[in-house]
Amino acid sequence: MTFCVLAGFTIALLQLRRLPAIALPKFELPNFQTIVAPKPSPTPVIGTKLVVDLSDRKVRLYEQKKLKATYPIAIGQEGWETPTGSFKVLQMYENPAWQHPITGEKIASGDKENPLGKRWIGFTAQDKLLIGFHGTTDYSLLGQAVSHGCLRMRNADVVALYKQIKIGTPIVVKH
Repeated sequence: MTFCVLAGFTIALLQLRRLPAIALPKFELPNFQTIVAPKPSPTPVIGTKLVVDLSDRKVRLYEQKKLKATYPIAIGQEGWETPTGSFKVLQMYENPAWQHPITGEKIASGDKENPLGKRWIGFTAQDKLLIGFHGTTDYSLLGQAVSHGCLRMRNADVVALYKQIKIGTPIVVKH
């Protein structure tokens, strides 16, 4: 007996020894590896990295070791300092919702009062507090230490940065 499996069909049991010789049509079977293989997780653009310098309050985007863009940021205030070290982008959201880290108050995405602005790029957590880049509409605060550890950016800048990175992009935060 011979078993024959065709894509999209049930298993057919053929007993070819007792049948007269006939020419069967040839079927082009799909490449099963491309059908069932899981999609790989997103990888960063090769050679892309972010360097945050807390002393000059800027984030720099590098591609292939060449400086591509520099953006002003606001950093964490005293008692809520932005953590230093090596990280990777873990989360990316458009129009994120926000929950106040102290009061627990929630503000929906798109709400004018939402302090996260148009994008969220998360890279670490301290206890239950998520830390990342996000937009702001109060540009007067850029260059200052005013956040709960996050890095605030102009909405246009965080949108531009969001388009140039992916999950896994390395980030270095230094003093």
